Amino acid sequence: MEILRDFLEFELFSIGKYTLRAYTLVTILIVFAVTKVILWLIKKALFRKHKINSLDLGNTYALFQIIKYVIWVIAFGLLLETIGIKVTVLIAGSAALLVGVGLGLQQTFNDIISGIILLSERSIKIGDVLEIDNDVVRIQEIGLRTSSGSNRDEITIIIPNSLITTNKVINWSHQSRKTRFKINVGVAYGSDVELVMKVLMESAVEHQDIYDENLVDIRFLDFGNSSLNFQILFFSENIFRIEKVKSDIRKIINRKFIENNISIPFPQMDVHIKKG
Repeated sequence: MEILRDFLEFELFSIGKYTLRAYTLVTILIVFAVTKVILWLIKKALFRKHKINSLDLGNTYALFQIIKYVIWVIAFGLLLETIGIKVTVLIAGSAALLVGVGLGLQQTFNDIISGIILLSERSIKIGDVLEIDNDVVRIQEIGLRTSSGSNRDEITIIIPNSLITTNKVINWSHQSRKTRFKINVGVAYGSDVELVMKVLMESAVEHQDIYDENLVDIRFLDFGNSSLNFQILFFSENIFRIEKVKSDIRKIINRKFIENNISIPFPQMDVHIKKG
């Protein structure tokens, strides 16, 4: 015990009136280790409960993130108290400095507040498919300042949280399991309209990602400048890869148009020249 007491009382270094002893360093390590263990236990408990009760994974993740940030703030306050820094005095003494720092880091604080809103409000969750700035992203992580996700090209996108909370964002995952999409196509004047609509219907229902062939709708939209314009409306659950689905359906349409002698026109213009 005497050896242990001597070790804990050992002076590591001294600056003015402040002295750092071994027991202070040991206390810091203990606080850090206890914080990590508590977070690990909470995470295990939350995600085990998620598996048992089939809770939403995004809600579980958001709750854990909020708890984690709160516990780390408490732990950081304890660490400051341990090394002899009074948190209340520090906050009061640095009020003016914090105002200046706050002005300089206004956007950062905006992102942090937005992160807290996202985690507490849970309007955006892990796994949600968002359309932001004309880019479709599947959210993989929601942090305090930024969120990250993967787009359709498997590129990781880092998104400032304020971009999600202040801009217009489409959350495709808030739809029902199925979402309606459309494909536009034009055919040459003189084509058999009934045959065209029949071929378009067959092309759509041939694809395996169509949700329900009874919900497929073919519409004759308008008489265009160079074509008769049609639209295919269909439902699909494959939201994230829907552009691939559309591409496959267009290939089927092109094949069936060739088989049925239906032509897709290109823009044409008649020029009449008058002799002077």
